[in-house]
Amino acid sequence: MIAVTGANGQLGRLVLKHLVKQTSQPVRALVRSPEKAQDLASARVSVVKGDYDDPASLSTALQGVDRLLMISGSEVGKRVPQHAAVIEAAKAAGVRFIAYTSLLNVPKSSLILAQEHVATETLLAESGIAHAVLRNGWYVENFAGTVAAALAHGAVVGAAGDGRFSAAGREDYAEAAARVIAGDDLSTRALELGGRPAFTLADLAVEISRQSGREIPFTNLPEETYAGILVQAGLPDGFAKALADADRGAAAGELETVSTALEDLTGHPTRTLRDFVTEVLAQQGEQA
Repeated sequence: MIAVTGANGQLGRLVLKHLVKQTSQPVRALVRSPEKAQDLASARVSVVKGDYDDPASLSTALQGVDRLLMISGSEVGKRVPQHAAVIEAAKAAGVRFIAYTSLLNVPKSSLILAQEHVATETLLAESGIAHAVLRNGWYVENFAGTVAAALAHGAVVGAAGDGRFSAAGREDYAEAAARVIAGDDLSTRALELGGRPAFTLADLAVEISRQSGREIPFTNLPEETYAGILVQAGLPDGFAKALADADRGAAAGELETVSTALEDLTGHPTRTLRDFVTEVLAQQGEQA
C-alpha cells in the first residue's frame, strides 16, 4: 500500500490524481481532518487521520503501508519535529520506502527555507529506511502574486538580480512524485527537480509585457527593501523575509539546476513561463 501525507494540500491532491492513473495499488491519504477531505475518497483511495502534530494518529495511519510519500509540512519552524514524528511512525510500522519533497540544491543551499529540509534529509539518512529525496525547485505558481502586483503597480519587483529560477508547475512535481513512489526503483537517492528553461525575473517582466501589451519593467531591489514591500502587501514578517531571502539565493544560483530529472520522470516538458503568464493574465482579465 502507498500512503501520502498532507494529502489534502494543493500538491497532495495532484499526487493522488496521478497515483490513481499510474498504479493499481491501494492508496491511503493521510490528512489532518478527514471530515474535510472526504471528496478525496474513492474505490482506490482511503482517507484517514494522519496529523503531523499527533504521533498516535501517524502510527495508526501507517500500519500496513509499504511505501510513503512524505510531503513536507507547511508550517515553517515546526517541520523538523513533525517530519521526525512521521519517520519514527514509518519505521515502527515497517514502511519499506519513503519519498520526501525537499528543496532544490539541498544540502548546499543557504536559503532560510532550506534549513528544515537539511535536517529532515539527515533524519531520513539516519532512519535506515530506503528513501528518495525529491528536491523540488520553485513552483511557477509562486509567481502569481508577482504577476498580479506587476499589473497593479506597473513593474515586476524582486531581489533576485540576474538569478535564474528552474521553476516548474505544481502538476509537474506532483506527477514526478507519483512516479517515484509508485515506481520500481526503491533505492536511496536524491533527485534535483526543476523546470526548463530557467528564467530570470527580467524574463518574467518581458513575458508579462508581451502578453499584456503594457511596458512592465523589472526593478531589482535590496533584499531588505523587498522584504519590507512584501510586509506592506500583507505578508507575515517571517514569510516575507524567507521570500526575499529566496530571491537572494536565486541571485547566487541556488534555485537553478541543469538536471533533467523532472522531465525524465514525467516524460514531457515542464510547464512553460509563457503558459503560466497566459493563465494568470486571463484570470486577471489583462490579456492584450
